[in-house]
Amino acid sequence: MSIFISIVIFLAILTFLVIIHELGHYITAKMAKIKVEEFGIGLPPRMWGFDRGGTKWSINWIPLGGFCKMAGEEDPSIPDSLASKKPKVRLVVLSAGSIAMILFPLWLLPLSYMLPLDRPVEHAPRITNVYDGSPAANASLQINDVILSVDGVQVFTTDNLDKATDSKAGQEIILVISRAGSQFEVPIVPRIKEEIPAGQGALGIVAAPGTYINIAYQPWQAIPKGLSEYGSIFVGIKDSFGALFTGDVPAGDAIAGPIGIAQLTNEVNDRGGAAALFVFAALISIILGIMNLLPLPALDGGRLVFVVIEAIRKGKRISAKKEAFVHMIGFALLMALFVLISYNDIQRIISGEGFFR
Repeated sequence: MSIFISIVIFLAILTFLVIIHELGHYITAKMAKIKVEEFGIGLPPRMWGFDRGGTKWSINWIPLGGFCKMAGEEDPSIPDSLASKKPKVRLVVLSAGSIAMILFPLWLLPLSYMLPLDRPVEHAPRITNVYDGSPAANASLQINDVILSVDGVQVFTTDNLDKATDSKAGQEIILVISRAGSQFEVPIVPRIKEEIPAGQGALGIVAAPGTYINIAYQPWQAIPKGLSEYGSIFVGIKDSFGALFTGDVPAGDAIAGPIGIAQLTNEVNDRGGAAALFVFAALISIILGIMNLLPLPALDGGRLVFVVIEAIRKGKRISAKKEAFVHMIGFALLMALFVLISYNDIQRIISGEGFFR
């Protein structure tokens, strides 16, 4: 898939997820009788719009997300404003967008299983080539062998396999192999980086990500599969953050901005097709929902902090000017971080590196 198509797909996913986020704010704001001045798709300048129900609905020229502009977000003197409502109401409205993003995959993933998409029926790498003189050849591995686990850890993708073997370079590991309906263990020593011939991996094999068939599941099959996928995403996020904080994964490999995510969209589609893109969209939705609840200025979580402080102080507010100033500083810092991450993304692309190495 071309990088242009990848960018278009990424922008479509991002815009759709941001609309889900802003609808969370919009629906709860209307329920709380808060005036919504504008609901926009994309960012200004405005391309087209119309008025309905006291709200300006607009489509804007910059295709990056969207917004839900509520009256008086920091000024309680404005009638029917967000800031004029009680703290518990503002807590609900401000957190609703992120909660909508976290819960949205509960609908998206089951739906994806009901669509006719190419899906893996064998969740393990299958060997498609063995290089002569390689550790795999010396261990008598064969084409069509399926690698089930590495040192007792199950592998589901070629990326899992690469990371597991690269981390044990120069050490003997045990592969569990499936061949013609039988399973057996194979001791093997992955080569260190300096010993790997050009174009070969640590084991000296080429592996494909299992076998795919085009299939759509019935709703009673799709719902449990989707919910199971939803739970697996949370486990994966937990494990990824754990690896990041322990240093097992460098921050530069784990953190990406819009440019890096567009590159990742391309790699996900190339490896798993449309079915993988649904899971990818669900993952991005959950991560963005969680991150937006972090207590950082300019994010919804940062605004929630001010509401909680007000509740603790029994209704005594921090002035709107001070709150706006804090969010402005926070926004400037987030933009600086965005530039830094984007620079790292561009360097990754220039160097020819990918997320799936």
